[in-house]
Amino acid sequence: MQQDASEIPDKLFFKIGEVCDIVGVQAHVLRYWETEFPMLQPQKNPSGQRNYRRRDVEMAMRIKQLLYEEGFTIAGAKRKLSSESRGGAARLKIVPPGATASDFGSDFGAPPPTEPPQPPNPPSSSRLSRDTLKRLRLMAEDLLTTLNRDVTTAKVQTGQLESQLEH
Repeated sequence: MQQDASEIPDKLFFKIGEVCDIVGVQAHVLRYWETEFPMLQPQKNPSGQRNYRRRDVEMAMRIKQLLYEEGFTIAGAKRKLSSESRGGAARLKIVPPGATASDFGSDFGAPPPTEPPQPPNPPSSSRLSRDTLKRLRLMAEDLLTTLNRDVTTAKVQTGQLESQLEH
């Protein structure tokens, strides 16, 4: 019996049997998908049992949809899922303390937003960010100097090798 993503219970972790009931596949199928799809990696507790999070359950449901309903092959489903994640389908949310999954609903299968998200307002005191930018600039300059030194050294060593080969 497969459930809709909105019908996933509001829990932190699910055991493999619960995920099987929600997704509508057997446990060996989920374990196989874990080996084929790197985005489906449930945590394991100290005794080795799998603890699936809500996003793991949603990913398993998406994999089943691609394989069983849309007729994708394993390789095709992998490509589709990686293109979806690159395209912004898997966005991270900032979750305030004490929030639960029901506070956000489910974005599983929702269309992408029509407007790009607005960047957050800069902090009132930008002194910290200026100092950070200065440190990053110095680090980048040091890295560039090191790289230039390595290139120069490599050219000298290559020149020495070429002159030895000519003799």
